[in-house]
Amino acid sequence: MSLQDDLAAVQRCLDNLVQSVERLEQQVGGGSLEVRRVRTDAGHLRESLALLSAAAPTLRRPDARPDLVSISDAPYNSALWTDSDDEGLGARDRHAP
Repeated sequence: MSLQDDLAAVQRCLDNLVQSVERLEQQVGGGSLEVRRVRTDAGHLRESLALLSAAAPTLRRPDARPDLVSISDAPYNSALWTDSDDEGLGARDRHAP
């Protein structure tokens, strides 16, 4: 399923939830704190889904992984290290002051 299909499915489920909460509110009465809290939470879910749907074009997964670079197990040429400093020790031909 595509992202848009998933968002549409969630929207349908959320619409069903809101309708069920409205029926429940009619049966129980809308004055209780618990019913108002459930109705408010369903409203927050609607708002969150609307924000997610608006941001959906920017939430795409990367299409392909970047190319991997293989590193050879062959030893490096020792000439690469002739004029380098040993970390913490300094250069080979110099002495600390």
